[in-house]
Amino acid sequence: MRTVLFVCTGNTCRSPMAEAIGRHLLDSGAIDGVSERVFTVSAGVATMDGLPVSGDAVAALARLGIEHTGRSTRLTELMVRRADLVLGMTAGHVAAARALVAREPDQIAKIRPMDDAGDIEDPIGLGREAYDQLASSLKELIPRRILEMLRST
Repeated sequence: MRTVLFVCTGNTCRSPMAEAIGRHLLDSGAIDGVSERVFTVSAGVATMDGLPVSGDAVAALARLGIEHTGRSTRLTELMVRRADLVLGMTAGHVAAARALVAREPDQIAKIRPMDDAGDIEDPIGLGREAYDQLASSLKELIPRRILEMLRST
């Protein structure tokens, strides 16, 4: 089984949404070309364990027919090591994850930005439209990233 780890700041909006959307797309068979099991998980670089996912994030997922009941988890070196692919929502998240495994080029290589075009901004406090836009962006980005991971190994 492969593991994709999504990383943001507080693990209450962006990364849990990515985790849930990724899991939904994989479980429903919506990503063509995936023949092996892929597990999705998320963490935050500056969070406390156990915080609830943002109500706006849960609502945006529900509008897509996706349920998510997870709690926040702080990113650790072990999480990075165990993942096959680590996707940071911003350049800062990528740098924080890389810092955990700074002396290991093979570990650093698997830590990438979620979107090569730029940072995925935090929707917190920006309302429904921002969360729905984030969900839409993640639905487009996640299949590409997962397929890139599977093709590269």
